[in-house]
Amino acid sequence: MKKAILILVAMTTMSLQAQENKQISPSVSVTGEGVVTVAPDQVLINVRVEHEGNSASEVKQKNDKAINEVFSFLKKMKIDEKDVKTEYLNLRKNYDYQTKEYKYVANQSVSILLKDLRKYEALSQGLVNSGVNRIDGVEFKSSKIDQYKSEARVKAVVNAKQKAKEYAEALGQQTGKAIYINETSVGMPPMPVYRMKATDFNESAGGPGQTISVGEMEIKVNVSVVFELK
Repeated sequence: MKKAILILVAMTTMSLQAQENKQISPSVSVTGEGVVTVAPDQVLINVRVEHEGNSASEVKQKNDKAINEVFSFLKKMKIDEKDVKTEYLNLRKNYDYQTKEYKYVANQSVSILLKDLRKYEALSQGLVNSGVNRIDGVEFKSSKIDQYKSEARVKAVVNAKQKAKEYAEALGQQTGKAIYINETSVGMPPMPVYRMKATDFNESAGGPGQTISVGEMEIKVNVSVVFELK
């Protein structure tokens, strides 16, 4: 038993010595950032129809009627059916402790991908007129998002390479090939900037005005890269 322990200790010592004697490869680790700024050409609108009443059938009928009008309006606006999606549909029973009565609430959420931003104001106004009573939010998108992410990745790697070169030159050395690369994050598109409240859509004076400022999307990619030093 003692002999086995001695052999194990000897093998462990030899392994540690081999690791210590192993030549450490000089390298430099940097992070790079790539940013591409673009104007969005699409917007995802999340809307909801919601009604409350004393009976389940009453609120369901109201909701169904409003949703049918919404879908009919979207067809008139020439919104492709594949760009319209029902996110959820529910009917629930709530108890009002003040009135000691039950109330029924029906709601249905629909997302609409609008590919022509020039139609946004008309679409928003028409949705409210059709029966939509909740606008839960909008998200700007780009039809070329994958292309822009690729451009941002290239910029991030170039940025990392430049940083590594500067570090190496300060040390009187040169950079070699990259031996490790990892994408650490991809920036998300910004939320829209609101100009007026959704309830202002029904104002009669002057008709619908500008309700959001589209602005620009910033596609940002961060990478970690390790280069050899020579």
